[in-house]
Amino acid sequence: MPATSLDQLVSLSKRRGFIFPGSEIYGGLANTWDYGPLGVELKNRVKKEWWQTFVHKRQDMVGLDAAILMNPKVWEASGHVSNFNDPLVDCKNCKERFRGDKLLEEKLDVEAAAVLKIDQVQPMLVAEKIPCPGCGKIAWTEAKKFNLMFKTQQGVIEGEGSDIYLRPETAQGIFVNFKNVINTIRPRLPFGVGQIGKAFRNEITPGNFTFRTREFEQMEIEYFVEPGEDKQAFEDWKQTVWDWYLSLGITKANLRIREHDKKELSHYSSRTVDIEYRFPWGWGELFGLANRGDFDLSQHEKASGEDMKYTDPDDATKKFTPHVVEPSFGCDRTVLTFLLEAYTEEKLENGETRTLMKFDPRLAPIDVAILPLSKKEHLVAKAQELYKKVVQGTDLVVDFDVTGSIGKRYRRQDEIGTPKCITVDFGTLGEDAKQGEKDTITIRDRDSLKQERLHIEELINSLVR
Repeated sequence: MPATSLDQLVSLSKRRGFIFPGSEIYGGLANTWDYGPLGVELKNRVKKEWWQTFVHKRQDMVGLDAAILMNPKVWEASGHVSNFNDPLVDCKNCKERFRGDKLLEEKLDVEAAAVLKIDQVQPMLVAEKIPCPGCGKIAWTEAKKFNLMFKTQQGVIEGEGSDIYLRPETAQGIFVNFKNVINTIRPRLPFGVGQIGKAFRNEITPGNFTFRTREFEQMEIEYFVEPGEDKQAFEDWKQTVWDWYLSLGITKANLRIREHDKKELSHYSSRTVDIEYRFPWGWGELFGLANRGDFDLSQHEKASGEDMKYTDPDDATKKFTPHVVEPSFGCDRTVLTFLLEAYTEEKLENGETRTLMKFDPRLAPIDVAILPLSKKEHLVAKAQELYKKVVQGTDLVVDFDVTGSIGKRYRRQDEIGTPKCITVDFGTLGEDAKQGEKDTITIRDRDSLKQERLHIEELINSLVR
């Protein structure tokens, strides 16, 4: 189960260096978060596992890193300028602003809220007697369309530049580069293009820690198939992604698949499913899988005048617009999910409560910690020698900690999720040790708390993953 409250995780994240509030010394900026020394290691490992699984280990995948700023015509062709809007309403009493569709979704089912037209939102709020979450009054303004894209200007003179947008998704960078990939890599269908990158949405109601923010990172794939093969590809990706989350330690009972109703589908999708996670506040989207058909390539072909069709390398007369299945992962939400899953409190035999982060070893920010038993100079020197040996002999991330009692240092490593702790003691030096214990260390397991005595030469082999 996830942590009993989000506050527990937020507190641990700041205390141990996973995630800090953004711009904190200036009072912060609402719903912005900075990944600290441990958080950036965790996030990078999540991205590394994703890239290795879905790009490097598949023959049908290549990668891309497209620019954040794109020609504004891209967003006109994709439908984002006309369709990427939220209906906003203001409370006449307290002046707070809310998404009208979200207020209605709490009262109605998703399908009913999704099909409302902009001029139906305010009358429906009044008819359903939905009060303002801020002041409790029912006094709503007419709903207004609010485009979620951040707009900025490109140009050296303020006010004289051209309007451009920060991308609200990474997908379009893949679509506009479709022919570049075809011409350079010469892939055969089916094939996919994977990308990890920042996206920006001017959400009116961000919140729940890093679950919904205005700046976020996506891990997206556009998988191109022949028309008619999209349904099978859709099912294959759904199972593949489900298995990936489980393989990295997500509890099956905390995951579910939700099928979108037809009335709820995006303008480009003929079918969408979400993999949802049971967060402390309830079920929320973790991953989305959409069948985008030939919408994007056809739209860009129409708007740009460029031929976006695929020619069969074995039959030049066979030319068509591929269909697209899109597996889309929220990187920050995935990191948050792994944090929640890892958070564990357990009672020890002495009655104390131990807090630990049970990360899968592939995701743990620190692989191993080297801890001299005390601050005695010759112990620290021997531990430093071992630190260099491990760092040079492996690709592991190694922590070195000499501050505080050994018990407190163990507790700190438990709270940051370090799978193994190595203690350099007097036995390592050959002092007060049984015969044959010189150059041996104690290796402690995070989860079981079992300790094993190993020779330093054996240690490297035991640590290499």
